[in-house]
Amino acid sequence: MIKTIKIVLLLLIAFVVYVFIINRNSKHMTLRQKVLKTVYPAFMWLSGRKAKSFSNHQTQPSVSFYSLKPVLNNGIVYDLSQLKGKKILLVNTASDCGYTNQYDDLQKLYEQEKDKLVILGFPANDFKEQEKGSDEEIAQFCKLNFGVTFPLMKKSVVIKGAEQNEVFKWLSDSTLNGWSNKQPSWNFSKYLVSEEGALTNYFSPSVSPLSNEVLSAIHQK
Repeated sequence: MIKTIKIVLLLLIAFVVYVFIINRNSKHMTLRQKVLKTVYPAFMWLSGRKAKSFSNHQTQPSVSFYSLKPVLNNGIVYDLSQLKGKKILLVNTASDCGYTNQYDDLQKLYEQEKDKLVILGFPANDFKEQEKGSDEEIAQFCKLNFGVTFPLMKKSVVIKGAEQNEVFKWLSDSTLNGWSNKQPSWNFSKYLVSEEGALTNYFSPSVSPLSNEVLSAIHQK
């Protein structure tokens, strides 16, 4: 019994040290966020078995994607028409989720594919209240800990209902996008829109932004 306790204590100490090392450059993170960041690789490996993705290259939207008017976290309306000719990855995000470290992957993808891809983040508090911060706090958290430079929108509702963000209403209503009724299943669900404004792909939260699935869809002509 005593030997078992010693082993457990040693493992706990080792984990605490590992958390400290992994988060030595983290700023303004809660203990929960630090632990989640530490276990992210294992979390992705375990959840990857449930990864789902869907694709569509046949139908066209009945309502133009470029007619939507999302609002940036500073209150300025973001003109989607300026993105014509580029693919767009739209992601509902949260700061206190097991997938939060995907901010890092998304930023890497944004820098890697900047000539052909734009990423838009939509912070939301819809799943287990994992995004309680204000727009200012969210922006600071993303910049300090993940170096995020891609556009972040005002925090909003992304699941179906009266208050659903109009962009996510379009993404999850086949009468608008011409194809899919799939709403986000959790934080960091991903939707890919083509250079012509058609919804072509949905990737579940457990699909890494740097996965071959996502990269192949981005590079598809």
